[in-house]
Amino acid sequence: MIGIKDQMDLLCKGTVEVIEKDELEAKLKKGKPLKVKAGFDPTAPDLHLGHVVLLEKLRHFQILGHKVYFLIGDFTGMIGDPTGKSETRKPLTREEVLKNAETYKRQVFKILDPEKTEIVFNSLWMDKFTASDFIKLCSKYTVARMLERDDFQKRFRENRPIAIHEFLYPLIQGYDSVALEADVELGGTDQKFNLLVGRTLQRQTGQEPQIIITMPLLEGLDGVNKMSKSLGNYVAIEDPPKEMYGKLMSISDELMFRYYELLTDRPLGDIERMKQDMANGILHPKKIKEDLAFEITARFHGKDKAKEAQEEFNRVFARHELPDEIPEIFLREGESLRIQDVIFSSGLCSSKGEVKRLIRQKAVSIDGEKVLDLNFTIPKGEHIIKIGKRKFLRVKVA
Repeated sequence: MIGIKDQMDLLCKGTVEVIEKDELEAKLKKGKPLKVKAGFDPTAPDLHLGHVVLLEKLRHFQILGHKVYFLIGDFTGMIGDPTGKSETRKPLTREEVLKNAETYKRQVFKILDPEKTEIVFNSLWMDKFTASDFIKLCSKYTVARMLERDDFQKRFRENRPIAIHEFLYPLIQGYDSVALEADVELGGTDQKFNLLVGRTLQRQTGQEPQIIITMPLLEGLDGVNKMSKSLGNYVAIEDPPKEMYGKLMSISDELMFRYYELLTDRPLGDIERMKQDMANGILHPKKIKEDLAFEITARFHGKDKAKEAQEEFNRVFARHELPDEIPEIFLREGESLRIQDVIFSSGLCSSKGEVKRLIRQKAVSIDGEKVLDLNFTIPKGEHIIKIGKRKFLRVKVA
């Protein structure tokens, strides 16, 4: 049996805020499994390591025997979460929401224990709401309280439109906690307002208010911005093992310790010792980073694939050799031979904008020579194009 102090240490590790710690401790002392909720809007269902920070904390609750509700906001997804938005978001259709939600199911059980996880959709109770129910729900909160929210407040000051339906989003998210009778709700720091609404609504309906745990927003590979697919600084949990390993090896020495803290089970004491050993020259930072990249890659792809990825990385980047497998493109006269068109058509970059950005950053080379011209034309013959740090393309022009 794990003691209360050890339970609290595990559950509070890596968190930004716990509201309130003494209430959480009191709930744990009762010895009953807690209902732990986290909501996900299926607007961008490709999970990356930024999402794993939150999923890891859910897993910690599961380790201690608690029940996790992975709530997919198929109803709220049709409103669109206004958090951090400077304008009204275009709502998704029900078909789009359900299609995106299916991809979550495939990914979350790479982290969570399926036997201790219940995937729920908030349309289960929200579809039953009548117009009268919505009016009663809206009466629970004032416009003044809504405008305390940073993004609403900013848009109001700048005379940017705020649609009435956007006020429903935090109310419905809060009501989800009432419907599930949640003991704990987790979210990113940007979700604090919504989480507090749930706590308020529970208190108003006679329920014991949920504990709120906010998790940090993980920096992406650039070490500056929040990990985001749109910024291209992300590691997707379904990235191929070699790509995942290579991306993780590209992070800074400072950032790797934050990844250790938020993405692994390493105790904080062990992480601090690694920092000291690196500072004292006992451990080389490359070794510490290799262990991190291996651990995370093995978690999602298994140790054998992680070992292959590590060997490939060392062969290509430590000894400057080409990888074993390189995609090939065959071209003839009459087809576009502009390098930006060829790279985009290869599928190695998600957009032409990304290709242009890499060329401007001098991150594209052909046969070892940097490409500086966006309109560079590939000559006849066989060539090796390197895109960024980890991608290669063999091009044969007849």
